[in-house]
Amino acid sequence: MKGTLGGRIRALRKREFMSQAELAEKIGVSASAIGMYEQNRRTPDNETLKEFCEIFGVTSDYLLGLSENYNYDVSDVLDDFTRKLSEQESLMFDGQPLTEEEKEQVFKVINYVARMAEKLSTE
Repeated sequence: MKGTLGGRIRALRKREFMSQAELAEKIGVSASAIGMYEQNRRTPDNETLKEFCEIFGVTSDYLLGLSENYNYDVSDVLDDFTRKLSEQESLMFDGQPLTEEEKEQVFKVINYVARMAEKLSTE
């Protein structure tokens, strides 16, 4: 059940040593609603899902089981973005195809941003 939305909500709640009632109060729902979410008998709406993410400090991808990472790492996101771009047969900017040189410049800028983000995170 840990891999389900409900299982993840329950595991995160327990990790924070929070009761269902305490979590319900923070989210603004009933304790029974939390129980239903945890049992996968009810699905939270988008606003409630957002509240869970904020309270637990996790991404919605993690809660929904789309990722095993609790948080986004900027360098991982940029690496993934760069990889996806490089796999494209043709890239365009404002409707104009990019040359190989322009693609290389885009990748250099992405790498520069990743280095800057890493530098900022260590300061």
